[in-house]
Parts: sequence; C-alpha cells; structure tokens
Amino acid sequence: MKSVSTTNAPTAIGPYSQGIVSGNFVYCSGQIPVDPATGKVADGIAAQAEQSCKNVAAIMEAAGCGMNKVVKTTCFIADMNDFAVFNEIYAKYFVSKPARSCCAVKSLPKGVLCEIEAVGEVE
Repeated sequence: MKSVSTTNAPTAIGPYSQGIVSGNFVYCSGQIPVDPATGKVADGIAAQAEQSCKNVAAIMEAAGCGMNKVVKTTCFIADMNDFAVFNEIYAKYFVSKPARSCCAVKSLPKGVLCEIEAVGEVE
C-alpha cells in the first residue's frame, strides 16, 4: 500500500490520504472543488464540478493512472436540480464512462455543491 500525494490537488482536511495505491488500483479520496493554488471554492455547480474533476485528475496522474483508466466513481451533489449540469462537466473528464453511483446529500464539507471519489487501474 502506498500513499499518493500531490500539490496539484487540495491537501487532505482530515486524517486521510489524497489517494492510496494498493495492488493495481488507486483509490482517490473524495475531491471537493477547492482550488489547490488558492484554497478557494468558486460559485456555481459548473465551476465546482470542473474543479472537482481537475482535482481527481491530478491525484490519478500522481498515482500513474490516466483518467481513461478510471473504473468506478462515486459522486455526491447537494441538489439533484444540478444533475444535468454536473453530468455535462463530468462527461468531459470521464470519457471512458466508468461505472458510477451518484446521489444527492444533505450537505458536503465546506458547504460545496459536489464531491467526486474514484477508483482507477494503475499500470
């Protein structure tokens, strides 16, 4: 088991790793839309979905896994009315169409609108 860490994604805000490589898989912790350079969160679901996807991509890259090797995601959104916009942004990044679960939740850390976790295959 090997911990994954990159400055291109937000640092963990709790007792966990950005990601873990175990065997041939990388397990990416849930990524909220915090800009790692500024620590800020943009307004709106489109900008937040974009940043969450970028954060997942950075961790996957640091682990040696491209976004085309993501096999499963779990997505959390604060409002199902944002589902269509979230999907539009998500589709730009997860082009291999991994298996996915998506659910609305009452609240997310820092009051954000979405969070994405992912599992990918490491070569």
